[in-house]
Amino acid sequence: MGQDGGVGSAMAEAKANLRFVRVTPRKARVVIDMIRGQQVPMALAMLRHTPKHAARVIEKLLRSAVANAEQKELGDSDEMWISQAVVNCGPIYKRFRARSMGRANSIQKRTSHITIAVAAPNAAHSS
Repeated sequence: MGQDGGVGSAMAEAKANLRFVRVTPRKARVVIDMIRGQQVPMALAMLRHTPKHAARVIEKLLRSAVANAEQKELGDSDEMWISQAVVNCGPIYKRFRARSMGRANSIQKRTSHITIAVAAPNAAHSS
């Protein structure tokens, strides 16, 4: 968003959120850092050729953000760029694995909250 925080700068981007996804935040951040600030077609190509589970999830989320932008009539999807891409920690599912001699080890199944925002090209110059 712009420095003035006005309504015009907030309208120039569209967001998509994905919450409680079963991808660890550490692994998702590797993929998100790759595409942050890229043009949308370039980011989609990078995600399509990245052999990671998080890339499939983030590609679907990016397509959703682009569809939201087209619904808001922000412009052509080939001209848009990724203005914000964030991965936050979600809740941790705690499980136990049986070990020898009656002991147990804890297993933490981590989840993520992922947010992607795409902006129109005119918003890139005003920021």
